[in-house]
Amino acid sequence: MRTLGAILAGGASRRFGSDKALAMLGGRTLLDHVLAALAPHCDAVVVVGRAGGIADWPRPGMGPLGAIAGALDRAASEGFAQVLSVPVDCVRLPGDLAALLSPAPAFLDSQPVIGLWPVAVLGELKAMLEAEDDLAMRAFARRIAARAVQCDFAPPNINSLADLERLAKS
Repeated sequence: MRTLGAILAGGASRRFGSDKALAMLGGRTLLDHVLAALAPHCDAVVVVGRAGGIADWPRPGMGPLGAIAGALDRAASEGFAQVLSVPVDCVRLPGDLAALLSPAPAFLDSQPVIGLWPVAVLGELKAMLEAEDDLAMRAFARRIAARAVQCDFAPPNINSLADLERLAKS
């Protein structure tokens, strides 16, 4: 089963104060770190919500669900069965992430943006986005009966320069 990895990088980074994807950690951008962490779990990786990457669906500003819809749309058109999504600030991932989340649909309970989403849910997600209903990740997960997976992994969540500095020291 082919998996498309999707780095969700279209947020405004208001709390962070600058483009979070380009923030430096250990001499590399957060985007580079996430790409390296996600690639072993997928057949291909795309960046969503940035120039040169995949666009959010149906338009920017729809939050993580718009990014996941854009990734699922691309996955469907290129013959992938599912999308593994991660936020651009999650520079570390569990080594067994794909196994933890299989079978799809499933997400990490501690960070619902980290999820495995089958292409088959694209229609349901598009309907939700078009209605501009509750656009929370957990609302979508409930709607498609996705499993919330518990694990000991605590995903990094970088919302400020202080968070980035703490991560650099860990």
